[in-house]
Amino acid sequence: MFRFCSLFSGSNGNSLFVSDGKTRILVDAGVSGIRIKKALCSIGEDFLNIDAVLVTHEHSDHSSCVGVVSRWVKYQNIPVYATKGTWYGMSRTVGNINEASKNYIKANETFQIGDITIKPFSIPHDAADPVGYSFLCEGKKLTIATDIGHMNDSLLENIRNSDLLMLESNHDLEMLENGPYPYVLKRRIKSEHGHLCNSLAGETIANLALEGVKKFIIGHLSGENNRPDLALDTVGACIESAGLRIGRDIELHVAMRGITSEVFYI
Repeated sequence: MFRFCSLFSGSNGNSLFVSDGKTRILVDAGVSGIRIKKALCSIGEDFLNIDAVLVTHEHSDHSSCVGVVSRWVKYQNIPVYATKGTWYGMSRTVGNINEASKNYIKANETFQIGDITIKPFSIPHDAADPVGYSFLCEGKKLTIATDIGHMNDSLLENIRNSDLLMLESNHDLEMLENGPYPYVLKRRIKSEHGHLCNSLAGETIANLALEGVKKFIIGHLSGENNRPDLALDTVGACIESAGLRIGRDIELHVAMRGITSEVFYI
């Protein structure tokens, strides 16, 4: 059985927790070590028992405290997994990491941590070599896909058939277009390698729900260009347009910015 918790999710910092009850993994460490430690404690987990850190990409809201975590936990021997491009991109910001702890991964090449099989897959984002992750154990599949500018066939193939999918629902297009961000930043967010908007997240979730995926979490919400109620309403409308009902046919949750979520079990 997987245990999953969004410790922190949003454009101001991200860290997610995945466990099969024996192996404990952090995905990203974009908030302080103290905050991660407190969040883990709140769900009954010990920071010192983390077995590995997986990094999706080098942007600071995902990687700023990877080095801190690696130096705090298990006497600097905690394994850190990232693509070659991500290692290069965050090399100047994460500080010293024990060379023996550095693990280089490639998209579509699976690896094992304990009894969990992990498959990284490419995501369309403006980073050096960003990935999402699928976790597989005892016939269950948990998938994390945030920081994605658009959906494509390869990405869809990787996220379908999940027992739990955390998908980005970053912004509302109208809020973004009418908001305070400068034009260049708005263009970046809306680009093919930016962030997924509520409506596209909703369309994706509706299609996957029709294929049989039952449990979804939307996350990585923008603080300036989105609201949790708006994201849920927009995604929910797409689901209902597909003839499905939340609570009857599927579960839909939102990962709140700066707030540790409940623990999800699959």
